Amino acid sequence: MKKSLATFLLVFLSACGGGSGGSTAQPEVAAAPSPSDLSASEQFTQKTQGLALPDFFAVSFGELVKRTPETVVTSTLDDFYPLDTARLNDWSEDYQDETWALYQLALERLHTYDRANLDADGQLEYDIYEWWLQDVVAEQPFENYAFAATFGGFGVPRSTQRFFEDLHPVETVQDAEDFLQRLSRVDTKFAQLEAHLLRQLAAGIVEPALTMQVAIDGLAAITQTPATQNPIYLSFSDKIDELNHLGSVRVDIWRNTALNSIRTDVIPAYQRLRNTLQDLLNNAPANIGVGQYIDGAAYYNYTLQHHTTTDLTAAEIHQLGLDHLVRIHAEMRVIFDQLGYPQNETLEELYARVEADGGIVQAADSFQTFVDLVAFAEANLPQAFDVFPIANVVVLPDPFGGFYISPALDGSRPGAFYAGTDFDQPYATMPTLTFHESLPGHHLQIAIQAEADVALFRKVVRSTAFTEGWGLYAERLAYELGWYDNDVFGNLGRLQFEALRAARLVIDTGIHSLGWTFDQATQFNQDNVGVGVGASQGAAARYSVIPGQATAYMVGMLQILSERQRAMDALGVDFDLIAFHRAVLTNGAVPLSLLGTVVDRYIAEVQQGP
Repeated sequence: MKKSLATFLLVFLSACGGGSGGSTAQPEVAAAPSPSDLSASEQFTQKTQGLALPDFFAVSFGELVKRTPETVVTSTLDDFYPLDTARLNDWSEDYQDETWALYQLALERLHTYDRANLDADGQLEYDIYEWWLQDVVAEQPFENYAFAATFGGFGVPRSTQRFFEDLHPVETVQDAEDFLQRLSRVDTKFAQLEAHLLRQLAAGIVEPALTMQVAIDGLAAITQTPATQNPIYLSFSDKIDELNHLGSVRVDIWRNTALNSIRTDVIPAYQRLRNTLQDLLNNAPANIGVGQYIDGAAYYNYTLQHHTTTDLTAAEIHQLGLDHLVRIHAEMRVIFDQLGYPQNETLEELYARVEADGGIVQAADSFQTFVDLVAFAEANLPQAFDVFPIANVVVLPDPFGGFYISPALDGSRPGAFYAGTDFDQPYATMPTLTFHESLPGHHLQIAIQAEADVALFRKVVRSTAFTEGWGLYAERLAYELGWYDNDVFGNLGRLQFEALRAARLVIDTGIHSLGWTFDQATQFNQDNVGVGVGASQGAAARYSVIPGQATAYMVGMLQILSERQRAMDALGVDFDLIAFHRAVLTNGAVPLSLLGTVVDRYIAEVQQGP
């Protein structure tokens, strides 16, 4: 469904001569500059001047989100904030500096509004927007620290591929032409990325050799794939087949244009980036962890605050992980004893038994197993919820899987749980993965947020700690609701996932704050999660290039559980789990620093009564 937003017009006043009929000459007044003559900051200032606070939220957020056009496209915000051209995200230094300046201006303008005069809803909205702006501004001193070219899902090479392959709409003629226009600009975007990497080098920051080699290998795989088999081309070709009513000639032209762009823009861009990384490899450190760089400790502290939305220190997070691993391992041991598993085996050996005894799902059956688990969760949601999203969630097969992509705001795309279906896998891990990524996890929370009756920015802006904390909370909630009562191996899979998140607290801080080596991180994961060396190396590599992100899951879940317990203590018999969930979910993915405010309001409303 199309949505509209009030159009805000800039009115430039010009002087007109018209005196009293005398001959005295009027002073000349310079014509007001047109928007194209103004800098981005000057345009932002004019557009946000004199607005009521709700309009300021709408206008300023639009100006900021349009700085990353890929976000506008993937979140289907173009109905609200139309883009002037079909662009990709701009990585050039001037553009990035200009963007930082706009966020600072927005924060300064927000502070001109009197928060004290707002009602409770208005103050919460103000605080969420302030948190978001402050968080972005706080990142500016560390703009050269993130490993943007790493080949994981958080890196530009993989995210750009995902943007075209899965997220860019191709439902209309305009969509297809915009797709092709953006595809032709991949080489420009990657050239900007390469310049960014050289600026990092000048600042003494280069991605560690171990993960950079993975990126180089991943880029090589793309460049060595024939253009006709490139996943971006194949996806586009499939999508335009559904537009055949427009005529085969037009569709064939689009297909040929896409193929030519893959050959001349995309593959060469990935090749040049690979060459740049190959050159940088000589300067890449052998050690992992951002603590080795100048001001690396300060950067890591920022990432912890950004991802956890708390003031927890690295030392506190490290100890939190150790403490919860003791608890989780004890819960595992109770079940292992019930199953008669030996006391003297390693956790990896014990979980090998769990995999064997719980059964292996063949690749051919994995997709349907995930579909059935989503259906089971959906049927049982009313046990704990009375608010449900309009958007559906679908299971999509993926070579690797294990992630979720949110639905489009305009309803044109459902939520999608990408499930690994190309390999045999232990059943024990499948229920918990499903509950985390779909229902009652990411899809329930994110889709409800997108459909909530709140300001637009609150539908889009997410706190990592709340979003991932809710996903982990959903895993635990499924256990509390009895979904594992007849599934002892699924429950052991749940505990293994929880151990993984507790171990992340220890490993992430170990790598970036305590100087752990890659081998130390790998061994700790093996010993405490119970997975093999390959999975443990993958985990250690991930945490090494995305500092702080892995700590958000457990910190977020623990905070949600703490707030739930606080509400239970305050309300006693009047506490209602369904009402608690309704209050928490309909306010969106707030930073944990504001979650207490949401729960305070829920407690007060129940205590005041109808």
